[in-house]
Amino acid sequence: MEKKLHPCFMIIDLKSFYASVECVDRGLDPMTALLAVADKERSKGTICLAITPAMKALGIKNRCRIYEIPKHLNYIVAPPRMKRYIDISADIYGIYLSYVAKEDIHVYSIDESFLDVTTYLSLYGISAHDLALRIMGDIRGKLGLRATCGIGTNMYLAKVALDILAKHSPDYIAELTEETFKEQLWAHRPLTDFWRIGPGTQRRLNSLGMYTQGDIAIFPEKLLYKNFGVLAEYLIDHSWGREPCTMQEIKNYRTRSKSLSCGQVLMRDYSFEEALIIVKEMADELSLDMVAAHVVSNNVSLFIGYSAETFPPTGASATLPVTTNSYRILMDAFVQLYYRSTQRTIPIRRVNISANSVLDECFEQYNFFVDPSIMERDRQITRSVNQIKARYGKNAIIKGMDLYEAGNAITRNAQIGGHKR
Repeated sequence: MEKKLHPCFMIIDLKSFYASVECVDRGLDPMTALLAVADKERSKGTICLAITPAMKALGIKNRCRIYEIPKHLNYIVAPPRMKRYIDISADIYGIYLSYVAKEDIHVYSIDESFLDVTTYLSLYGISAHDLALRIMGDIRGKLGLRATCGIGTNMYLAKVALDILAKHSPDYIAELTEETFKEQLWAHRPLTDFWRIGPGTQRRLNSLGMYTQGDIAIFPEKLLYKNFGVLAEYLIDHSWGREPCTMQEIKNYRTRSKSLSCGQVLMRDYSFEEALIIVKEMADELSLDMVAAHVVSNNVSLFIGYSAETFPPTGASATLPVTTNSYRILMDAFVQLYYRSTQRTIPIRRVNISANSVLDECFEQYNFFVDPSIMERDRQITRSVNQIKARYGKNAIIKGMDLYEAGNAITRNAQIGGHKR
């Protein structure tokens, strides 16, 4: 009779990933060097993407702004290099592949990955703890980066072990089972330390007298469902250390409704007229993305955030007369939304646009008021532009509006994720 394998998952996280990469590239020890990753050219209010553990030890918050770092501190400010971080992340994934098949890896973020090692422990003849040490050792030896690891009988327990316990362990590894979860963490506070419990959920739980996972576990389930709806299901499961979702289910999951969007935070206050240029640039970018993905939409949305924190954001959506990815039609729709919904006298700092419920191009629809030949010509032009940009760079072709002083497209085309390459 075949021996039943006990589920075993691990999640590996790179400590202060961006900052550690910058330290290693400079020949510094990420654990002792004082370094922050931030783009000083933007403003003093620029948010640090990462700081080293040594800076955290001084009480500095990870996502602080430059001006919040004590003036007397002698530290390095490293500009973000997103392509470098992506390349290093790919190297780390390659290390995982030397131990585990890709089907058993779920990349959770650029610096965190889940590994289902259930079938590999007997193959290698070692414990999960020792396997984690090997993988973390390879990362340290080949890339100079320190990692932490959470191990659990399900992905939730692995993540909780990582977030709450691993950083306090001498070897940065922590393990949890359903039983040890109850023993060690049923009384842990605050609840926001646990995966998927944010400040809002914690406040609602506190208002009902629940301050720990143990409190949630013994709270009447009917009242939890009454107050939290479907959210109560995972609150109950997680309070007992249970997680029914498997890695295979995550990999097989497909959203019913898809959308494409783009957005940016402006580096200064923009007037109504200046921000209109940004909206047009982003509409053009969205059309390029839609044509590249072979999708169309008949519903678009616009979101505007203002410099005055006391003034709430505004937004609007519209249903188009056709289902399309034509830059001509999308541009006109977003300009109309902008004029209809945006405050004209308040400086603007954020712009987001989206095409909602996108469908495959085969579902494109026309109407009597739009010439199909014009839509097809627009698509052919956009495809040609995409091909040229793919071969010669995103700035190989630009529009006249991109040359305005308020335009951002040329700068953004040289960035990854809004940051320097």
